[in-house]
Amino acid sequence: MNGLLILDKPSGITSHDAIHRLRRLTGERSIGHLGTLDPMATGVLPVLLGRFTRLAQFFSTAEKTYTGSIRFGFATDTFDADGAATTPVLPVTFTRAELLAAATHFCGDILQMPPAYSAKKIAGTPAHQLARQGKSVDLQPVPIHVSRFELDSFADGCASFTITVSAGGYIRSIAHDLGQRLGTGAHLAALRRTQAGAFTLDHAHTLASLEALAAASDGPAALARISLHPRDILPEFPAVTADEVTLGRLRNGAQINLPEFSLASLVKVFNGPHELVAIARRIAGTLFQPIVVLG
Repeated sequence: MNGLLILDKPSGITSHDAIHRLRRLTGERSIGHLGTLDPMATGVLPVLLGRFTRLAQFFSTAEKTYTGSIRFGFATDTFDADGAATTPVLPVTFTRAELLAAATHFCGDILQMPPAYSAKKIAGTPAHQLARQGKSVDLQPVPIHVSRFELDSFADGCASFTITVSAGGYIRSIAHDLGQRLGTGAHLAALRRTQAGAFTLDHAHTLASLEALAAASDGPAALARISLHPRDILPEFPAVTADEVTLGRLRNGAQINLPEFSLASLVKVFNGPHELVAIARRIAGTLFQPIVVLG
């Protein structure tokens, strides 16, 4: 099965667990997700299947939008509600105005320290493995961009928010660092991803709904029908339908001419309305070189 499914990941399982369940449902072994969600988090998890896993490289810069809540009063070792408290419980006495003022420091281009309990690798080992073993986790600040950080409400020591952040940004770290700035400590209490790149919750399917489809008489075919249409994948790339001669050259790795796309850097090349054959990069003028061939 080749395609892109948008999963609405439930709370309480890892992204890896979700992929394992999809492998069982689809019978497809080659599956990869685009952007890990922590076990506590829910929401949009784009999943590439089959040969389409080779497209993952083109999604690496996509912004993501989240809603959630931050609990003030104490910090945790994981920076979220699943972790153990690392500070005493303190009263939350700052005002909404002071909270809003502090939040401005986390907008725009910032340097962010990733959580020790994260997938960031240190000499090839995920940081969370080292942290769980009680070993030193030497991480470096990473530049990220926060294009939107809105605090929607604040009551009883808890703030709800909406945030849009560049790839690689950790909302847990923003919650933790905001608590440090305000002097009370804080941790992420809830998180839901509402958008990843071009994909929103409107595109997403729950695991329960996918399991029901897989149990239908036409199982895999039913799942294939709800995969995102290939022309909607990577919408920022123009799409062209090629003739058989051009497709033959592409499949053999040869360069092709696409006069109508002389200004595009990357294009999607189709055989007919549905079959995505290749991603090609402009070399010069109207000359394009296939960089990923799918079929």
